[in-house]
Amino acid sequence: MKNEKKKTGLFFGSFNPIHIGHLALANYMVEYHELQECWFVISPHNPLKEKKNLLHHAHRYRMVLEAIEDYPKFRASDIEFHLPQPSYTIHTLTYLEEKYPDRDFYLIMGADNLSTLHKWKNHDVILQKYHLLVYPRPGYENHPYDLHSHIIMTNAPLMDISSTFIRNAVREGKDIRFFLHPAVWKYMDEMNFYK
Repeated sequence: MKNEKKKTGLFFGSFNPIHIGHLALANYMVEYHELQECWFVISPHNPLKEKKNLLHHAHRYRMVLEAIEDYPKFRASDIEFHLPQPSYTIHTLTYLEEKYPDRDFYLIMGADNLSTLHKWKNHDVILQKYHLLVYPRPGYENHPYDLHSHIIMTNAPLMDISSTFIRNAVREGKDIRFFLHPAVWKYMDEMNFYK
């Protein structure tokens, strides 16, 4: 009997920094969509976003490791730092598929990202080959892809927290420790990040 592939979620992001919204959404996807694992894929730089204020990848990777340390279904991946730049999701997926043939990869993304999917390199191939687990984002209720068979619109809780909010709050001297995993808050504070 052929072994079933391991259902693995890929949560791409700059995680600048990783916060409780990211962790809660990944936790939801694992528990409610039967993923065996969720990998946090730290991106060097999203080609559709500005690069300023982006911490060095080693620090962002470390913060993800700190945040997920005690949960066995989460894993940190810095794979995109070892692939040609700029990093495109389709290249990463192709590489991971070759490297891990025993896994069935699902993309975890926000409805805001779904709305710009048509701008992604080879987005049609991504839609054809992979399932997308989409979590809600404020202001992004309707999509041209809603009826696509590979897109699963989830009922994940609405998480209106962003890394931009975290960075701005820290810069303003706010103590927002409860928006972050305690180990991430400690590391950020010790390193004086975003101040």
